[in-house]
Amino acid sequence: MLYYLFRFLEQFGIPGAHVWGYISFRALLALILALVISAWFGEKFIKYLKSKQITETQRDAKIDPFGVKKIGVPSMGGIIIIVAILVPVLLLGRMRNIYIILMIITTLWLGFLGGLDDYIKIFRHNKEGLPGRFKIIGQISIGLIVGLVLWFSPDAKINENLAIEKQDGKEVVVKHRPEATKSLKTTIPFVKGHNLDYANIMSFCGKYKTAAGWILFVVMTIFVVTAVSNGANLNDGMDGMCAGNSAIIGVVLGIFAYVSSHIEYAAYLNIMYIPGSQELVVFLCAFIGALIGFLWYNAYPAQIFMGDTGSLTIGGIIAVCAIIIHKELMLPILCGIFFVESLSVIMQVWYAKMGTRKGVKQRMFKRAPLHDTFRTQQEQLDPEIKYLFKKPKGAVHESKITIRFWIVTIILAALTIITLKIR
Repeated sequence: MLYYLFRFLEQFGIPGAHVWGYISFRALLALILALVISAWFGEKFIKYLKSKQITETQRDAKIDPFGVKKIGVPSMGGIIIIVAILVPVLLLGRMRNIYIILMIITTLWLGFLGGLDDYIKIFRHNKEGLPGRFKIIGQISIGLIVGLVLWFSPDAKINENLAIEKQDGKEVVVKHRPEATKSLKTTIPFVKGHNLDYANIMSFCGKYKTAAGWILFVVMTIFVVTAVSNGANLNDGMDGMCAGNSAIIGVVLGIFAYVSSHIEYAAYLNIMYIPGSQELVVFLCAFIGALIGFLWYNAYPAQIFMGDTGSLTIGGIIAVCAIIIHKELMLPILCGIFFVESLSVIMQVWYAKMGTRKGVKQRMFKRAPLHDTFRTQQEQLDPEIKYLFKKPKGAVHESKITIRFWIVTIILAALTIITLKIR
């Protein structure tokens, strides 16, 4: 709203009104505003939840071997994150931008889905929360909406990158198609051409390969949104863990969104030029600011938990943003922590079921998701269960585990950026 107001005032020569046209100004202002809102609103929200006794009652207090009890800590802190994201975006973003609209819809949709889960856990005293099938349906639905909008919207177009080799053969010049078109290409790491075309994958469909490619794209969108959203949800098991990792991931996506919206940077990096994607930088800066402000209260020992309201929303935002800027195939690297957390749960369940068939109680890890295995003492293990991996033998302090996971995410973030030049 403020963007349109000051752009209107610029016509009358109002001093300083022109700066609202700069993406860097609006993005940094969104970051600061989101951080301030998250910190200020967070304090008020925590006091309100405590006054209404809207706190955790089901959490296992014995899981932390260092004696910090987490029963009585307010949950549904994801509301703080959502408010701190949406207010700056609505004030500073261009609301006519299709990508901003998609990000807002994703935030509200998954925020509602996660909020419903937290509501059942806290107010209905049902620790299972919303049945898993309804969560999956909600995630599939938003993935379907995003995929179809990107397919049919006339505003979701890109300028494909074309590598043109000079005559001397020593230097490669990258140009972009002069016209923006609908495209099924996406960036793939460690490949010389740097692009993967979904239509080419479906080339066996003959003259229908383009339509089949778009169907594959929509299916891929659904899969990525569901996978990353659940991965973030599993990563939300320690104070500050998910918020810190997601803020780091948000920085990388912000860089990708910015260079994708700048035709000279896109040409230098040999990636697709995506007109309008600069508005995602405003959204992602608000996203980063909201998470940093939330860490003020969520760092160990947490004064509030984000709950599914926050974790499902965070994962969905990351997934949809990556899909919009055609970087979804880089998420296994960038979101490597989420991927490993999900994989550890899958392996734990598979290994336990395999033991059940043999009549043996067995587990692959001490606990799952993976971060829980690092804070579990030997005394907490069931003596009747055979564990394939019992390391580490002792428990590691929760704050140390969190910071180490942040460090791993920083390394993965740097590697993801490097892939743009390694082919």
